[in-house]
Amino acid sequence: MVIVCFLIKMMKFDIKKKYKKSRLGLLTLDHGEVNTPAFMTVGTYGSVKGISEDDLENCNAEIMLCNAYHLMNKISKLCSSESITLHDYIAWRRPILTDSGGYQVFSLSEHTKVSRKGVTFKSPLNGDTIFLSPEKSIETQQILGSDIMMIFDECPKYPLSKEATEKSMELSLHWAELSKKAHSTNQSLFGIVQGGMYEDLRELSLNELIKLDFNGYALGGLSVGEPKMIRERIVANISSKLPDDKPRYLMGVGKPTDIIYAVKEGIDMFDCVIPTRNARNGQLFTNHGVMNIRNSKYVNDLKPIDEVCGCYTCKNYSRSFLKHLDKCNDSLAGRLMSIHNVYFYQDFMKKIRDAIEQDTFDNLLNKVISIYEDKI
Repeated sequence: MVIVCFLIKMMKFDIKKKYKKSRLGLLTLDHGEVNTPAFMTVGTYGSVKGISEDDLENCNAEIMLCNAYHLMNKISKLCSSESITLHDYIAWRRPILTDSGGYQVFSLSEHTKVSRKGVTFKSPLNGDTIFLSPEKSIETQQILGSDIMMIFDECPKYPLSKEATEKSMELSLHWAELSKKAHSTNQSLFGIVQGGMYEDLRELSLNELIKLDFNGYALGGLSVGEPKMIRERIVANISSKLPDDKPRYLMGVGKPTDIIYAVKEGIDMFDCVIPTRNARNGQLFTNHGVMNIRNSKYVNDLKPIDEVCGCYTCKNYSRSFLKHLDKCNDSLAGRLMSIHNVYFYQDFMKKIRDAIEQDTFDNLLNKVISIYEDKI
């Protein structure tokens, strides 16, 4: 495959202000600026389910996440042969972060065979055999032209013995070295700290990754079924040891309380499918808590989802209408509710940034915990 190299600007990350350990920053990428702390809406296959790129922009989303595993054959080959980027193909003008496919090692574990060279997948869709190595993952992400790429890693399951976790971590470090060597463009490349629920392994992983000097660092292998208390302990311990001058990304964590707790510990970036997945199942986030549109009490409720929300859905439609659409299995229901939740999450992150700026973060933290703790 011929790799077409696009002229891409180097990433710049500025920390504008700190409040205790929380950070207000600006990430400048080739396709635009991202204010941090930031939440990345997930568009695994190059689109966010049910909503358009224009919808995303109108929700004030500044960056989206796509997945190299799901794009690495037909789409990456098309981009290469036609000399276009993923941005061109999906008509998204703002930054993109591509996940490496490492999470699929975890999520598709029943269909994988892992070696030091990479992972052989058996597609759960059609049975095709797919081989993904660190080099192949980086090659794919470079062809797609994403603003931020992730190294290829192995996400260990939970629970897992320390011996098995250490073996997995060592494999991820080996793949990190191979990913770094394969990186040949100005696209930013983030390392991923692994080590399961063992703090000493996490610290070892981080120390080795720092030697490779990545553009940013992520915490992976969390939100895989572990208790909240363990996750919070890992985040608090490792966040304080991450390089201060580079972006910090907590992968796959998306509940409002988990996000604001991690911001308190110094995390800058988040992603999760919760906003859109939950919307398609009738669960909506409001400034007063979480509601389920399928509840019978909304059948004649003509109020918007949230009376103080500025999203397209809340400006135009009632709870009753959304419930009606959902009950009729009309696809418009999923779109309108996804628009609301995506807007809510972007507005939530803006509230966090404003609170850091105004030194009122502790007040917002307490408010968010009181509203959303144990509600999702």
